[in-house]
Amino acid sequence: MAAKVTLKSRAQAPLVQSVVDASADMPARELRAPTLETLRTLMERMLERLPPARDPLLKARVRAVLAQRELLDADGGTLSAAEIAEVLGITRQAVDKRRNAGQLLALEAAKRGYLYPAWQLGDRGLLEGFPEVLAVLAAPPWAAARFFLSGNHRLGGRRPIDVLRKGHVEAVLAAAEMFGEHGAA
Repeated sequence: MAAKVTLKSRAQAPLVQSVVDASADMPARELRAPTLETLRTLMERMLERLPPARDPLLKARVRAVLAQRELLDADGGTLSAAEIAEVLGITRQAVDKRRNAGQLLALEAAKRGYLYPAWQLGDRGLLEGFPEVLAVLAAPPWAAARFFLSGNHRLGGRRPIDVLRKGHVEAVLAAAEMFGEHGAA
């Protein structure tokens, strides 16, 4: 068992050293309670310092984790199934049913199960038109989240979620229909 620990420690040493090097000139207060921007800066510095890895996609995987974290933290963060059930005034089973039917957006987080972005909610439950846009979008959940939170040239550079909040369902539906097509944003 001790040999396995030593071998694992040796394999992780370059990663640990790259984190130490990347954080060397960062203020201690930023490292004690890091913001997403601080974490992004730290990760980018760390990736620059990493020696060539056995996994050629390591840098891409780390960037993907950061991008997912941004989506989870955006516009109010996320809610658990129990929390969104309470907000919507429905049961957990009804939440699962709506998720499976594509009427609620849920992002699968490895160890935390499904997380429901808070930004899909309005003052009185789900934003008007949200389930319809999800249906037209027909994209995997993480791609759908990116669609709603990214500027869209068909919406004058505005984010679909912001346009939907203003009640312009038809405009967002039109943008969703074009999502994923060549040349569409």
